[in-house]
Amino acid sequence: MITGGGMVGSLLGCALGDSGLKVAVLEHRPPEPPPAQGYDLRVSAITLASVAIFKAIGAWGAMKHRVAPVREMKVWDATGNGSIHFDAAEIGEPCLAYIIENSVMQSVLIERLHHFTNVHYLCPVEIETLELNPETALLTLKDGRRLNARLLVGADGAQSRIRELAGIAMRRLPLDQKSIVANVAVEKPHQETARQRFLPTGPLAFLPLPEPHLCSIVWSAETKRADELMALDDAAFLGQLQQAFGDTLGQIQSIGPRAVFPLALSHAKTYIAERLALIGDAAHTVHPLAGQGVNLGYLDAATLAEVLLGAATEKKDIGTTRVLRRFERWRKGENMAMLAVIGGFKQLFSNDLPGVRELRNLGLSLTDAATPIKNLIMRRASGLEGDLPRLARRTVG
Repeated sequence: MITGGGMVGSLLGCALGDSGLKVAVLEHRPPEPPPAQGYDLRVSAITLASVAIFKAIGAWGAMKHRVAPVREMKVWDATGNGSIHFDAAEIGEPCLAYIIENSVMQSVLIERLHHFTNVHYLCPVEIETLELNPETALLTLKDGRRLNARLLVGADGAQSRIRELAGIAMRRLPLDQKSIVANVAVEKPHQETARQRFLPTGPLAFLPLPEPHLCSIVWSAETKRADELMALDDAAFLGQLQQAFGDTLGQIQSIGPRAVFPLALSHAKTYIAERLALIGDAAHTVHPLAGQGVNLGYLDAATLAEVLLGAATEKKDIGTTRVLRRFERWRKGENMAMLAVIGGFKQLFSNDLPGVRELRNLGLSLTDAATPIKNLIMRRASGLEGDLPRLARRTVG
């Protein structure tokens, strides 16, 4: 049983499709469909490893008509002249990532679930209690139904009900930051380039959308500053946005609806228990500045699927800690390393002490000049390096 039919939970369901396992995906409420006009407020930068997973489970074809490739990325510091420029051509790739609306991914993955006869999608359901015992995981639903399985997977997000019921503690580092997201029209074409400017109060990113003059913005700022910005009317907000970003894309001409989300770094003390595994935001959350959040969740799902299918082939009990420990060992180190790097970046770029500021700008410029290091960063961030599960490895051709 997979609790949570969001992007990560539904992907796990698809990865287990057409196998000998009987799978149930439980979702609290039906997903919002992608908007018929315009674009969703919530978008993600999807790595090439995640695209490989989508292709492997047969989901990419239904998404690719609504994606924007990121061929280049430019990052610079607002407090100095340090900058770095990443270009996919330098590592022999057509792009570094793709910008995709979250609602597009979720709706395509859920649609794909229905193609597998061994996967059952139950929605809406509300969980009342959880009981884990040596033989089975037992869920009682609000409507009185009782469901049991050899393994329960918590893919139900940062406020995971399953993690809470299982008594798994979460280490949290509140960042005192919020992210504002919106879609904006800009004067100059974005040229399929992602741009991020590090401001003293937090990073501001302009991400390309499929139309050349439309961008998705992700403005992470200290909570007080974010609240002040959200209180402004559109004209005043656009003025602040233009001042913060500069004229790299010319005049910022219009803005759609805005939304705001609190940010935190968090990590579950354990990903597993007898009959239980946690994946995605239920196990870890990161700052959006590196665009890695949902990609880490997709790698969790692909890795867990590989471990479970391997164990099932060998006639092992998929819900034992002996089997699940392989998944935890595989993913926990990778995720913790990413949390540490992103946390370090956040501290480095939000520190306005003069010495740190000069060092930061020098570091950006030196890295930009050091081609082998820069190429390694690009390959790693794009999901081309690392201990990848089989589904995330690209096939030739």
